[in-house]
Amino acid sequence: MMGLMPSEETRTMTPPTVRSSAAHDAGKAGGASTRAWTMRLLVLGIVLSALNLRPAITSLGALLEEVRDGLGMSGSVAGLLTSVPPLCFAVFGVMAPRLARRFGAGAVVCAGMVAIATGLLIRPYAGGTAGFLAGSALALMGIAVSNVLMPVIVKHWFPDRVGSMTGLYSMALALGTALAAAVTVPLTDTLGGSWQTGLALWAGLAVAAVLPWLPFVRGRVTPPGAEQAAEAATGGGASVGGASVGAPSARDRDEAARTRASAPAEHARVEAPRLRMARSRTAWALAVFFGLQATAAYITMGWMAQIFRDAGVPAGTAGLLLAVTMVMGVPLAFVIPRLATRLPHQGPIVLALGVCGLVGYAGLYLAPAAGAWAWAVLLGVANCAFPLALTMVGMRARTGPGVAQLSAFAQSTGYLISIPGPLLVGVLYQHSGGWGLPIALMSALMIPQMVVGFLAGRDRTVEDEAAR
Repeated sequence: MMGLMPSEETRTMTPPTVRSSAAHDAGKAGGASTRAWTMRLLVLGIVLSALNLRPAITSLGALLEEVRDGLGMSGSVAGLLTSVPPLCFAVFGVMAPRLARRFGAGAVVCAGMVAIATGLLIRPYAGGTAGFLAGSALALMGIAVSNVLMPVIVKHWFPDRVGSMTGLYSMALALGTALAAAVTVPLTDTLGGSWQTGLALWAGLAVAAVLPWLPFVRGRVTPPGAEQAAEAATGGGASVGGASVGAPSARDRDEAARTRASAPAEHARVEAPRLRMARSRTAWALAVFFGLQATAAYITMGWMAQIFRDAGVPAGTAGLLLAVTMVMGVPLAFVIPRLATRLPHQGPIVLALGVCGLVGYAGLYLAPAAGAWAWAVLLGVANCAFPLALTMVGMRARTGPGVAQLSAFAQSTGYLISIPGPLLVGVLYQHSGGWGLPIALMSALMIPQMVVGFLAGRDRTVEDEAAR
C-alpha cells in the first residue's frame, strides 16, 4: 500500500496544464493518424473509381457483334449505341459541380458508382434495344459525374501532386479499360457463351468501388489546407467526413463556431467567383481538344475490334488488340501528366500523340491484319491525349472552384462535340460496306485535334481570361 502512494500522489499533483497539453498532443496525433488513414482511403477510392470509368464501354465493344445479333441492331443503330457515352457525359457531366456543392464530391462519386453497378447489372436483361440503351444510360450517368469530379478531388486533396495523382488516376482508368477489352470475350466463353453474362459481370467491380467512398458520404471533400485551418481554429480537432477528432475546450469551440460562421461568406467572396468560361479562349481550346480526343477514343473503343474482325482477325484476338490499345495508357498515363506539369507548354506532347494517331490510322487502312499489333500500339499512344487533357484542366485554372468550372465546361462541351463521331462512323460503315471512309474520317479529325491541343497547352489560366 505504501509503495503505491507516491505514484498516486504524483498523479494527483500533476498540473492541469500538463494534462491538457498531453491531451492536446494526443488529439493532434490522433488527428494526424485519422487524416493519413483518410488520405489512403481516398487514394483507394480514386483508383477503384477510375477502374470503373470505361469497362461499360470496352466490354460492349468486345461483344458488339454478339449484342447486335442478339438485339437485331443495324450498323446505324450500333453507331447510335456507341454515341450514347459522349451524349450522357455531356448531359450529366454539367450537373456534377452543382451536385458536389450540395451533397459533397465524395457523396456524388459514391452515388455514381452505385449507378454504374445498377446500370451494368440490368442493361443486358432489360429486353430489347430500348431497355439496353436505358441501362447503359444509367451506368454512363454515374461515369459522367465521376469523370468531372475526379480532377476536382485531385486538385483539392493533392494540390502539390496534380501531375502524379492525375497519372495514377489515368493509369487506373487505362487499366480498367484494357482489362475489360481483354477478358470479356474469354470470360463470356468460360461462363457459357452468353453475352448478357459477359456484360453483367462488370457490375461487381463497380460494387467494390462504392465501399471506399461511404465514409465521405456525410462530409464534403475538403482540401488539406482547410482541415489544417479547422485544426488551428479548434485547438487541435480536425473534421473528417463529419466526425471530429480531438477535444477542444469550450472557449476553443466558441472561437471555432465564430470562424465557421464567417468562413462561408469569405470563401464565396474570395475563392469561388463564377467564371464566364465562354469568354476564355483557353477554355474553348481545351473543350474542343477534349471533344476531338473523345471522338477518337470512343470510335476506337466502339469499333476497332470490329475493324480487326472484318479484316479476318479472330474475335478473341481482336479483343486482345483492343486491350493492347487501351493498356498503352497504363504506363503512359503516369508518365505524360508528370512530364506535362514540368513543361511550360504542353503543345509538343499534343503533336507527338497526334502523329502516332495518324500513322496508326494509315496502317489500319493499308494493312489492318498484317500490322495489327503495331497499329494497336500506335493508336494506344494517341489515346493518351485523354490523361493529357485532364492534366491541362488542372493546370489551366488556379483554384479548386476554377478547376471544377473548367472541368465541367471542357468535358460537357467536349462530349457534345464528340457525339456525332461514333454515329457517323456507323453510318459510313453501313452504307459504304467497308472501313475506308470511316478511317479517312478518323484521320481527318486528328488534324484539328493537334491544332487546338497546341493552343490549349499555352501557359495561361482561365481566371485571367474569363474575368475580362
